[in-house]
Amino acid sequence: MSELELVPVRTRILTDKDNIVDILAQYVKDKIGPNDVITVAESVVAITQGRLTRPEDLDPCFLAKVLCRFIPQEGSMSSVAGMQAVMDMEGKYRVLFAMIAGIFGKLLGKSGVFYNMAGRQAALIDDVTGTMPPFDKCLVYGPANASEVAQSIKERLGCYGAAVADVNDLKRSLIVGTSDGLAAPELAKILINNPFGNASQQTPIVIIKNYAAAAAHAQA
Repeated sequence: MSELELVPVRTRILTDKDNIVDILAQYVKDKIGPNDVITVAESVVAITQGRLTRPEDLDPCFLAKVLCRFIPQEGSMSSVAGMQAVMDMEGKYRVLFAMIAGIFGKLLGKSGVFYNMAGRQAALIDDVTGTMPPFDKCLVYGPANASEVAQSIKERLGCYGAAVADVNDLKRSLIVGTSDGLAAPELAKILINNPFGNASQQTPIVIIKNYAAAAAHAQA
């Protein structure tokens, strides 16, 4: 898809008082066309939905204090608060069973077993410092109804499609939800180098210009 262009869009700091679809209409309506795809960082969508909590509001259990030690330091569940937050959302025994299965999976040479079994929030939650101030003191859960959000964005703005993405600088690219007709694996590849900037850059929106034309050319 050589004709593709990734265009980050700067916004003000977004909060739970904002509607993400209204925000996109405000910031990108003059920058998009019918061939373009709008992608939004999942943490920002979650913040506008109010899906966040402070570590001091959690009550970590003994199991959370033990299991968090098995998560690599770069993982959001490596903190007691991050582990407890996921347990509160997905169930502590589900997380425990997933951890046991993950350990056996690694012994058999299989990676990703824990995250596949622990529930969606295990992969999506952002620990403190994972977002920009004033939310850098909060844990941010994954967004709710991400595909419905993406579909609403597409219908409101008249673009080719929209997606909610969870991408980081470690070459992890996950499409959390898409509007109708988009291929999540292809979008994940396009965003693999993390064009988003959720910290001081304040660019949680990325427009994939000419996506429809490039996709049609690739299929020809």
